[in-house]
Amino acid sequence: MYTHSNHIPQPPHSAGLDYKGLRPRIDPNQVPSPIDAIEKDRLAWESKVHMTLPGLHVPLCTSDFVAVDQGNSSPKFVRVSTWNMPSTSRLASDCHIPLSAIFQPFAELDQREDTVPLIDTGSVGPARCGRCRAYVNPWCTWTAGGVRWKCNMCSHETEVSSEYFCNLDANLLRLDHLQKPELNKGTVDFLVSSSEDYWATQPPPHIAQPFASVDGPPLGPRPPVSMDYIFAFDVSNEAVISGFLQSACDALKSILYGSSDPSGAVLIPPAFPPSLGIAIITFDTTLHFYDMTSDVTRMLVVADLEEVFLPTTTTFVDPIERRSAIEALIDSINAQFQEPASAESCLGSAIRGGLAALAGRGGHLVLFQSNLPTLGAGALPLSPPSESALYDTDKEKSLHAPRNSTWISIAEECAEEGVGVSMFLAPNKYMDTGSVAVVANLTGGEIFWHPRFVAHRDAEMVQAQLARLVGRMQGFNCTTRVRCSQGLQIKTHFGAFSQSTPTELTFAHLSSDSAFSVELEHTRSLSPRAYAYLQCATLYTSVSGERRVRVINLALNVVELAGSVFQYADMDTVVAHFAKEAMAGMSQTRSLIIREELTEKCAALLMAYRLQCAAASRLTQLIIPEAFRALPAFTLALQKTKPLKARQVASDVRNYHIHRILNMGACTLMRYLYPRLLSLHDLDDTIALPQVVENEDGSTSIQILMPACMRDGYYFMEGGGIYLMDNEETSIFWVGASASPQLLSDLFGVDDISSINPYIHTLPTLSTTLSKQVHNILAHRRTQRGRPTKMYIARQNIDAAEIEYSDMLVEDQNNGAMSYFDYLALLHKQITNAMNNGGSIGGGSLMRAPW
Repeated sequence: MYTHSNHIPQPPHSAGLDYKGLRPRIDPNQVPSPIDAIEKDRLAWESKVHMTLPGLHVPLCTSDFVAVDQGNSSPKFVRVSTWNMPSTSRLASDCHIPLSAIFQPFAELDQREDTVPLIDTGSVGPARCGRCRAYVNPWCTWTAGGVRWKCNMCSHETEVSSEYFCNLDANLLRLDHLQKPELNKGTVDFLVSSSEDYWATQPPPHIAQPFASVDGPPLGPRPPVSMDYIFAFDVSNEAVISGFLQSACDALKSILYGSSDPSGAVLIPPAFPPSLGIAIITFDTTLHFYDMTSDVTRMLVVADLEEVFLPTTTTFVDPIERRSAIEALIDSINAQFQEPASAESCLGSAIRGGLAALAGRGGHLVLFQSNLPTLGAGALPLSPPSESALYDTDKEKSLHAPRNSTWISIAEECAEEGVGVSMFLAPNKYMDTGSVAVVANLTGGEIFWHPRFVAHRDAEMVQAQLARLVGRMQGFNCTTRVRCSQGLQIKTHFGAFSQSTPTELTFAHLSSDSAFSVELEHTRSLSPRAYAYLQCATLYTSVSGERRVRVINLALNVVELAGSVFQYADMDTVVAHFAKEAMAGMSQTRSLIIREELTEKCAALLMAYRLQCAAASRLTQLIIPEAFRALPAFTLALQKTKPLKARQVASDVRNYHIHRILNMGACTLMRYLYPRLLSLHDLDDTIALPQVVENEDGSTSIQILMPACMRDGYYFMEGGGIYLMDNEETSIFWVGASASPQLLSDLFGVDDISSINPYIHTLPTLSTTLSKQVHNILAHRRTQRGRPTKMYIARQNIDAAEIEYSDMLVEDQNNGAMSYFDYLALLHKQITNAMNNGGSIGGGSLMRAPW
């Protein structure tokens, strides 16, 4: 920890908020550190394995841990706000910890962990409860000599089918217990392709169908097929001039076929899954479909943008079989639509064109868009709304909802058909992301954001993101349902999906990077002598065309004391749930009110701990439970995000980040809220370099240790340092004005700060130790998240990127909000006032934060 004399004063361009009134002097070194618990947990789980049975402390989501599935799902698939479930609703409300769970059904596992078992149940399908339809799982019990099984969710006894019957042993376990993964693993996949009951159903016919395919709408159950992709390119003038169209075409070619150097060595391997069909569409003022089945590719133009139809039955081709035709088409697109190209585009109609091609089967539509869609379905007005006039008023929420309701209709049509829509957006000016993003939000797709696109800087990023998009674990035509044991029920869901019924979520597309949260509530008291259970079942079609059900099971201890609830509380889940709930409310509530409510929730939780577990402490003390030591810091960081910050931010930027937060898993979200800050100038020589270590059995192995992060504030930095800031979206290298020439030479290859090129987007590869260390750190992080981040250079008091860097230092006074120290004083004041007056936090405007 650096001393107070070494700290850097906060630069004047960091616009924050002062604390109002008297406050105690706070030593920053005595303030609870958001980083200490994260680093301690990370180091602890490097050398041990997490066993998933109930009653054990769970690793933080930010730690790289190995979990052994003992009948409870790994925390990578599901996390809950407390691993000790309160026995009554009264106890839950007294603790003020929201009863919530974060599910990430397709989360990626560590290479050292067992893969999720795939169980073929034949035409009979998996064993399910006759009453609540829960799936058989390790927590069920067997009765009547194995003839019936008792559901752990609803206690109903269901008869075992003759094909599934097995005798019981002396412990009332089936004799084949160890041979049945569904009876001893918390997470399993059931293969149900041969059972029509599990097939997706065709959507009901609409009176006015806005799109039409050649064969007409199919009827009945939908046989599972492999996932087809449509790549749709905006070929308007903006896309051509910026170089985005050429970069997008190059990226598609790269993920389909890879790239090699002149000697034949593979530079980029192909990322596209084999045996899947692809189609290509281009669009500006009309739609252009391409028939690539013959030697000469034909362009088929559809000019009717209101009632889009599919002009050919042979839309999809195998990219390997038709490689020459596809490569020729991709190479010709940019040249074909050169200036003067059209200045307008029909994005909404292009989506419906892709929908016409994928109707009756589902699939994934990937769009590359540079322009405000002003033609066809969902056409938007050219004039943007007056954002400055709406900001901080009750009409501000209209900026986070579609300006044309047709976009909601398009999104619902895609969700019904099982068509996920992902978008690469590269706007040079206002694009109305609030309108177009709703399609990705309601279909489970993803948005990639490249404003003011520069080809030499962003083209490589587009290629890497597209490779991740097609290469990760994913499914389509997904339906998800979360079930609870008796005494609990699901109250609400938050995330990127559509919801046709209160209990079922529809994901047209679901990937390993997607997560959603649920909030639970009591319907009656729970017995502390029994477990509380959660089961999440996701019915999906795999990329290869198999119909499967992924079942995630969780058993939780039930407790009667508040201390036990807080002891096993999970701050990561609480923060992730707060974040998703806040983003879901942006289109209904002013951001000012959401910020105030977040502060109230944080203060109420801390006061509840004080009242329930630390009532004997002095009133002048701010008491923070161990599990929530960093909650004030993360609550403040959430208020400083792009969607919620108390400074005007372009609505396009806000809406992109709303979409990202709704979709993020817990680990990515925690690192996004509180960015990882590394001091690079004092890395130990053993850090981030391969080291030979001796194992317990006498063997040796190669290990690379990652450095510890530091707190996000100028106070903890020094002027001669070089720092790396990473918030999962952006990586910024901050270079101090007095950094030594040797440091600069080792990392950037120049010995003067003014010689560093501020526009470089990759670090030079040098033979120095520091360069190797930093490259290893960047490679490790890229492997962790499966994608790179955009890189910027911020030289102290020189480069504009320092403004973004300063805003990412969330412990400082910035983003229109207080510093972390002042925020703690505010929380303490709220709690003290409420306890002195015998009231509750959030009871009136006097309790609200002053901004």
